[in-house]
Amino acid sequence: MNIKLEQYKIFNEAAATQSFSIASRNLYITQSAVSQAINALEKELQTQLFIRHPKGVTLTNEGMLLYQNINEALSIITSAENQLVNYQTLNEGELSIGAGDTLSKHFVLPYITQFHELYPGVNIKVVNRTSMETIDLLKSGQIDLGFLNMPIHEETIEVKPCLQIHDIFVSHYPDQKVYTYKELAQLPLIMLETTANSRRYVDNIFAKEGVLLNPNIELGAHDLLIDFVTSNLGIACVTQEFVRQAIEDQEVHPVTIDPPIKARHIGYAYLKRRTLSPACLKFIELIQGQLDI
Repeated sequence: MNIKLEQYKIFNEAAATQSFSIASRNLYITQSAVSQAINALEKELQTQLFIRHPKGVTLTNEGMLLYQNINEALSIITSAENQLVNYQTLNEGELSIGAGDTLSKHFVLPYITQFHELYPGVNIKVVNRTSMETIDLLKSGQIDLGFLNMPIHEETIEVKPCLQIHDIFVSHYPDQKVYTYKELAQLPLIMLETTANSRRYVDNIFAKEGVLLNPNIELGAHDLLIDFVTSNLGIACVTQEFVRQAIEDQEVHPVTIDPPIKARHIGYAYLKRRTLSPACLKFIELIQGQLDI
């Protein structure tokens, strides 16, 4: 069969109005065009769909059967088209984000809040995982966008830096001494677990200087590091940008090391082969518009 969707739309309108002339006005086409489309459809289906009357038309039994199914099908198509339009205009849609607890709280949350104010119809899902686990979620298509502690090297993942950060050590009491890496490693250290990408970064920096870090305490949450320091349990490795308030309030004090740990970045990441949704693109645009990398 060589029936076009437009023919079914014309048939549906004629069936709903029981008039070729009214259907033509509603569809902004000529009555002749309606008649030709219906005739072609009847010929293709080898079935009479309408009984013609001087003042209109009525459906045959076959026509009624077709109308019931076509009307439902066109409703589904129209709904899908409207939904796509809403997705494009962000009147509705979904955005799934992956990020660790620390990045979610100290970096991603303000952007989510702003995005929600701009596009309240978009449902936002946040999955809290480590950077490496977030990469796995991206690869499996479970999230649209991930926020990671860089550096990250994955062929299938596109990673863009979005915030420069600094790893520092802090203590409960002020200390004017300048420590070498070797001297610092002898102190009671509090660090994140080795599964954290930020921990591995610092370990690698020290290892290049021939120093192995063997912390007394390892934790799974960045915010707990400050709590353990203020309890005088040791010196913690933290992200300076995420403990700024604690430093300003003098709850903790930076420890000077020479040389300082080289700055790194937080990055947003997405799967290279995946087409980004309008919501995802807008979220990225929101971030890029407010950053100076």
